[in-house]
Amino acid sequence: MSMTDPIADLLTRIRNAMRARHDRVEVPASRLKVDIVRILKDEGFIKNFKVSRDNKQGMIRVFLKYTDRNTSVINGLERVSKPGRRVYQKASELKPVLSGLGVLVLSTSRGVMTDKEARRHNLGGEALCQIW
Repeated sequence: MSMTDPIADLLTRIRNAMRARHDRVEVPASRLKVDIVRILKDEGFIKNFKVSRDNKQGMIRVFLKYTDRNTSVINGLERVSKPGRRVYQKASELKPVLSGLGVLVLSTSRGVMTDKEARRHNLGGEALCQIW
């Protein structure tokens, strides 16, 4: 079976692990996935992550974060741009997700960044996913 959308696979694995109340989840590694997981950590949606290299692809171990009441910090993960329908947004079109409580992850000419960073640098790009 070939995987046509590795970002959707990453988001689905995280979503499923959160619903099952796992403390961590492992995902096959790629540079784009590491950038997305780094943004999740920087924005406080996950505890940490670790990239393990091997002779093949490598793995990303994502440590999930829960509140005191054992509910997930991440309320939603949504893929925006898909292989069959790419979504691009100009810098002027970038609006805050949930009035600034969420994050839109963009792939820009200067790398993968949040919507806040893209607005600060006046950059647009491909909208990869939303997290809230």
